[in-house]
Amino acid sequence: MNPPAPLGPARGLNVVHLFCHPDGTVDAGAVRKAVDEAVDAGLQVVTAAIMGAKADTCFMVLGEDLWDLRRFQSKVQAAGFKVAESYVSVTEVSEYAAGMPEKMINDRLNPVLPPAGMRAFCFYPMSKRRGEEHNWYALSYDERMRLMRQHGAAGKEFKGRILQVVTGSTGLDDWEWGVTLFGVHIDDLKECVYSMRFDEASTLYGEFGAFYTGLVGTVDEVLDATSA
Repeated sequence: MNPPAPLGPARGLNVVHLFCHPDGTVDAGAVRKAVDEAVDAGLQVVTAAIMGAKADTCFMVLGEDLWDLRRFQSKVQAAGFKVAESYVSVTEVSEYAAGMPEKMINDRLNPVLPPAGMRAFCFYPMSKRRGEEHNWYALSYDERMRLMRQHGAAGKEFKGRILQVVTGSTGLDDWEWGVTLFGVHIDDLKECVYSMRFDEASTLYGEFGAFYTGLVGTVDEVLDATSA
């Protein structure tokens, strides 16, 4: 049988976050093999040990062909992980990024992960509010642009401490964006999210889903934390 035709966005990468619990015994060798085969196929795989009860392990996978991501998911499940929660999205450039330098556009569409020296990890989904009093989509483009520039300026205060990867999920998952943060220190994540919630775009129009926090590590480090 011929392999299916590749499926991906017109620009950028497919992204899936798999938040997993061990389902009995995990075959560590099979997980390592799945990651190695994914990397050989051109995927990026970020592994993180998740704190708390929502999940034990996260696999954040990015690649051009959605079939490759789906095959990776199947291999992880076959190796003994149960996917407790997931998130599907694509890398994107915001409609408010007109005039952005080409390098910055490419960095958003094709991020190289994980960033060196940033092992603190956080993921959360978010949407813009459509309430009767505050409806983001009832604002003019110019007003939304003003608010997003203000929001971006707040984020620049954390340059060097935080790398933010915002991926689009409208029509792909339950929220409109997935936000993945990589930080130098765990409290950098906390300070960044806390500070940015005070800007107008978040205060009046931001809605947030569940947060997943953990530690970026090698496959062996993450598997060791899961089986300890």
